[in-house]
Amino acid sequence: MTDKRLAQIEKRIDKIKAELAKIGEMRPGSLTRQYKDPNTQSGPYYQLSYTLDMKSRTEYIRRECVSDIRRQISNYKRFKEWSRKWVALSIEHSRLAMKRGHSR
Repeated sequence: MTDKRLAQIEKRIDKIKAELAKIGEMRPGSLTRQYKDPNTQSGPYYQLSYTLDMKSRTEYIRRECVSDIRRQISNYKRFKEWSRKWVALSIEHSRLAMKRGHSR
């Protein structure tokens, strides 16, 4: 059973690697629409906020770039989810491999 499960995990990890290879440009953060005058909602602009290397950053985004930035943020979220799954499977694989090694 352990060998079968190890093979299943390896197959799933290979699938995750293939999915990660498909991900294009990415960047972390959240994109929000802000207003110069919030009361009248005039002067809208877009703001990207993110943390990288333990530093919080904010960038202003031009309106014509908003769709690209949204796609990049979505790609980053997919990257994080696939990476999380890969790590969880790797931990399970390692535990099963150690268990199999000790039982022989």
